Amino acid sequence: MALKEKLIEDLKSSMKNKDTIRKNTITMIRAAIKQREVDERIQLDDDGIIEIISKQLKEKKNVIEDFKRGQRQDLVEQTEKEMEILLEYLPKQLSEEDIRKIVMETVKEVNASSMKDIGLVMKSVMPKLKGKADGSTVNKIVKEILEINLG
Repeated sequence: MALKEKLIEDLKSSMKNKDTIRKNTITMIRAAIKQREVDERIQLDDDGIIEIISKQLKEKKNVIEDFKRGQRQDLVEQTEKEMEILLEYLPKQLSEEDIRKIVMETVKEVNASSMKDIGLVMKSVMPKLKGKADGSTVNKIVKEILEINLG
C-alpha cells in the first residue's frame, strides 16, 4: 500500500477510535503533502512523502528542547507521542553504528582527504540514508570520522 493511502486509512481509524493525537498528526502530514503538491503542481511519491515526514520529525526534535526549557512537560509528552507516530511512517531508523559503516564506505568512495571534503561526503552519503537517519546525526558522524581518519 502506498504511503498516501496508508495515511488515509490510519486517519479514518484514528477518527473511529477517537485517537486525537494520531488524528492531528496524520492531518498535519497530509496538509504538508497537499501544500507541497499544490505549490509545485506535482503528485508526491513515497520518497517525497518520507522527505516531508523526516522534516516534520526534525522540527519536533528541535521544538521539544524549547518545551523542556520552558518546563512544559505536557507539551514535551505530546510532542514525543507525535514523534512516535511520525516514525511509524518512516523506514526503520539506522543505528549510529550502521550510519558509521555507511559513512566510512562513502569516505573511501569519494577519496575524502581532509575536513574540506565534508560537503562532498555529505552530498554522497545523504541519498543512501534518506529517511533512515537524521541529517545532523550523519553530519556529526562524518565530522568525527574525518577528524579521526585524517587528523
